[in-house]
Amino acid sequence: MEPYEHFTRDIAAGMRGKTTGAFFDFDGTVIATHSIRDMFLERLRNGDITSQELFDLGDMVTRYLLNVGGFEDALASSVRNLKGMSERELIELGEKVAREHLAAEIFPEVRAMIAAHEHQGHTVVIVSSATRYQIEPVAKILGIDHILCTELEVEDGRLTGRLKGQPCFGENKLLAAQDFARDKRVRLGKSYFYANGIEDLALLEAVGHPVAINPDGKLASLARRNGWRAVHLESRGMPGVGDVLRSVLVYGTALPLLAAGLPIRALGASEREATNISLSAWTSVASAIARLKLLVDGEKHLWSDRPAVFIFNHQSAVDVLITARMLREDVIGVAKKEIKHQLPMGIAFTYTGAVFIDREHVGDPRLALKPAVDALRSGRSVVIAPEGTRSRDGTLGPFKLGAFHMARQAGVPVVPIVIHNAQDALPYKGVLVHPAEVKVTVLPPQPTSDWGLADVEPQASRIRGMYLDALGQRRQAVSA
Repeated sequence: MEPYEHFTRDIAAGMRGKTTGAFFDFDGTVIATHSIRDMFLERLRNGDITSQELFDLGDMVTRYLLNVGGFEDALASSVRNLKGMSERELIELGEKVAREHLAAEIFPEVRAMIAAHEHQGHTVVIVSSATRYQIEPVAKILGIDHILCTELEVEDGRLTGRLKGQPCFGENKLLAAQDFARDKRVRLGKSYFYANGIEDLALLEAVGHPVAINPDGKLASLARRNGWRAVHLESRGMPGVGDVLRSVLVYGTALPLLAAGLPIRALGASEREATNISLSAWTSVASAIARLKLLVDGEKHLWSDRPAVFIFNHQSAVDVLITARMLREDVIGVAKKEIKHQLPMGIAFTYTGAVFIDREHVGDPRLALKPAVDALRSGRSVVIAPEGTRSRDGTLGPFKLGAFHMARQAGVPVVPIVIHNAQDALPYKGVLVHPAEVKVTVLPPQPTSDWGLADVEPQASRIRGMYLDALGQRRQAVSA
C-alpha cells in the first residue's frame, strides 16, 4: 500500500496516457503558502526591499487574495521594481527559498497525486500566476517538467521591469493551457485541474476533472453546486492550536510514559521488561496523538532474526518514534553524544539504555562500540542511523561504518529499515508534527557471520545500494 491512496484512487482508476493532462495551480494548491511572500521575506532580510516595492507588493497580494479587479496592473507595478536586477540573482533567490522554505510546505497528499498522475503516464503541468523563479525549483523537487507561468522580460541577463506577454491569471491561465494542450496533443476534456481559488474558474470549467484543493468560500460553494470533487488538507499551512497541542503532547508524553515502567520494576520486573513496557506505551500513545500512520512492507523481517543491528535512513526527528514504534521491545538506540543533553529526548534515551558515541573523539572505535556489542551479545537489538546526520531533503547520505562493525563483532545480521517519507510528518528543521502516512520498507536481514574486517566497507556499500534502489534514488559512491 502506498501513502495517501484514498487521495489517488480515482486517478489510478482513470485513463492512462500522455493525452490526459494533470494541471496544478501552485500557491495554495501544491504548496500551503504563497511563494511571493517567502521570496519577499528573504529579500527583506537581505535589505533589498524599497518602500515603494513594499507598497506595490502589498497591493498585488491584497488584490490576489481578495480576488478584486486590477490584479494584472498591481502585478505589473510590482514587477517594475525589479528593473535592473540580475536574473542570476533572482534564480539563486528562488532556489534558496525553495530549499529552505517552500519544500517543507508541499502538501504530501498533492505530491502523492502528482506521482499517481505520472504513474498513469499523464502530462503533468504547473500553471500559475507566479513567476518561473518561484515555481521552477519546486517543480524540480517534484520532477515536473512543464510550467505555464507569468514570464518576466530579461535583456542582457537583467530584468527590464516589464512582463513578457500577459500574466498567467484568470482567463489567461485558460488560454495558456489551451495553447499547451494543442502543442502537446493533450485533451482538456479528459484532463484534470487542481486549484484553490475562484479566479481559476475558467480553466476549472474547461477540464473534464476539476478538483478544488482547500477551496476558498466561493469556489467551495460552486464545487458543491457542480458536483466537483473538493479535497480538504490539514497536513500543511498555518498551524492552529490543535497542531501545537499535538506536537507538545508527542514530545511531552515521552518522559511520563517511559516512566510507566518504574512501578512495574519496583514490583519485581526486570529492567529489560520494564523498559519494554515503557517503550511500547510511549510509542503507541505518541503515534496516536501525532496521527502517524505507518504503512510497513516486510514487517516479518523485524522479528525473524533477533538480536540484530537495525539501521534506518535518517530523514526526520520523527524517525525515532517510527523505528521505536516498529521495534517495540528488546532494543536500544545508538546516538550521537549531543542528544544526551537535549530535553526531553536525552533523558528518554538514557532511560532506555541508549549508547552515546562521541563522533569527533571516539579514540579506539572498538572501545566506542563495545557497549552496543555487549548489548547485542546479551540478546538485545541495536538501532542506529548509519548516515549519522539527518538529511535536508530525504536524499540518502554516505554511510558510516560503525553499525556494520558492531554487527560483525557480535555476529548478528544487519536489518535495513527504509523510511520513504518521514518528512511528511516532520520536515527538516520543523518543530510541529503533522498528520502523515509514512511508508516503510523492511528489507531482509543481511547475515554478517562470514564477514572479515576487509568485507565491512564493500558490504556497507552494497547495503547502501539497496536503500538507493528502494528509495528510487541514483546510486552514489559510498564514503565512510
